Amino acid sequence: MTTLADKAILSGADNRPPMLEKDMYDSWKSIMELYMLNRQNGRMILESVESGPLIWPSIVENGVTRPKKYSELSATEALQADCDIKATNIILQGLPPEV
Repeated sequence: MTTLADKAILSGADNRPPMLEKDMYDSWKSIMELYMLNRQNGRMILESVESGPLIWPSIVENGVTRPKKYSELSATEALQADCDIKATNIILQGLPPEV
């Protein structure tokens, strides 16, 4: 039977990523990977961290090359751009203020 304490732990773990503690990087990294994978589109979020963010495609318009606007991205590219932002936010939330 699940207790109220178990539910509190589970809900708290899902709300915020783990905080990096001094000398605990390897453990934090593993927990962060699991946290990211547990999010919607988690595989893409983790891929953003491991491989770097989307390199925005460019287009030539009136002889000038410029990066595409968000509204011009394909559905897959837009999803990857969103996952890049989520990955950045997750990592920043897991870092202590002094970092």
